[in-house]
Amino acid sequence: MDHITLLVAVVIVTALAFDFTNGFHDTANAMATSIATGALRPRIAVLISGVLNIAGAFLSTEVARTISGGIVDDALVTPAMIFAGLVGAILWNLATWLAGLPSSSSHALFGGLIGAVWVGAGSKGVHFDQVLDKVLLPAVVSPVVAGVAACAATYLAYLLSARARQDRVTKGFRLGQVASASLVSLAHGTNDAQKTMGVITLTLISAGALGHDAGPPVWVVGSAGLAIGLGTYLGGWRIIRTMGKGLTEIQSPQGFAAETASTAVILTSAHLGFALSTTQVASGSILGAGLGRRLAEVRWGVAGRMALAWLITLPFAALVGGLAASVVKHGGNVGTVVVALVALALALGVVAVSRRNPVHADNVNDHHEVTIRSQTPTDVGSAV
Repeated sequence: MDHITLLVAVVIVTALAFDFTNGFHDTANAMATSIATGALRPRIAVLISGVLNIAGAFLSTEVARTISGGIVDDALVTPAMIFAGLVGAILWNLATWLAGLPSSSSHALFGGLIGAVWVGAGSKGVHFDQVLDKVLLPAVVSPVVAGVAACAATYLAYLLSARARQDRVTKGFRLGQVASASLVSLAHGTNDAQKTMGVITLTLISAGALGHDAGPPVWVVGSAGLAIGLGTYLGGWRIIRTMGKGLTEIQSPQGFAAETASTAVILTSAHLGFALSTTQVASGSILGAGLGRRLAEVRWGVAGRMALAWLITLPFAALVGGLAASVVKHGGNVGTVVVALVALALALGVVAVSRRNPVHADNVNDHHEVTIRSQTPTDVGSAV
């Protein structure tokens, strides 16, 4: 425990804070379609998702090892760099949550770390070949694969159920969605919770508390799983609205197909150690499900805004992480405090703005778009 300095403790707490934002930012990946089709009540959906996220965190550590010893050189990384990278990731998560945009928490984390390490240790501190193989290529391929699979599954589902009674079809696929959405939540825990495990493990390695090839200790696995589970339970209602109602009007066969495709892609990538974006996979699946149903409306304007957010997530988070790393590098402990206070002020500002047009369990299915108002309405319900 001699290696756990105050800065290391701050980094661990900040990493768990990111994990928490990752949870409520990505709840939509598993539960948006089930909530939109009425297969699960909103509060029940986020409870199931939160519990299964925690369980999934214990299933594998391959992605965590990719983060802790893959994309950056752990011999050159310091806790201060990791702290700066986490700040960039958290601020991007909060900004896109406010706008209801399902961007990638994973790429926000990767971008923040890459920017901070590049500034702190130079370009030699980043393994760009690993970034290409483990991050960028999966980002391009995974949503396409998930979308094609969901499209084919949706077409097949409607074809096979064409002569059945509509009420029985809806009821049957809604029951199927309970299982498929649960599997997505479990898969999400095996992928996204591990990213925070990897960051904390990288911090402990950089501080000398763990060896260079060490995996995450049990307490790291448990705390990361609990943090993402709690964030998931709060429910990222703003993003759930966008994914459940914004991309296309989802019916239960489509929801089942989308969730099944997402599960298959996420679990496969977790087994291979690919730190892909579960948000991009889920979004690709929903779009594919929309295309697979004849005469279904696909809102390409919303899809375009999402795609733009995907493109700028990594470089934006890298820019913020790099700026934060520069302040920390030149300002020492004072710079670290300044970065922490500025980040906290910005985070509180985002939460305050979100309360002007709250999205919660009771109105998550009312509209298909999230707006940011300048005036505070009389409804002051939960904005998360």
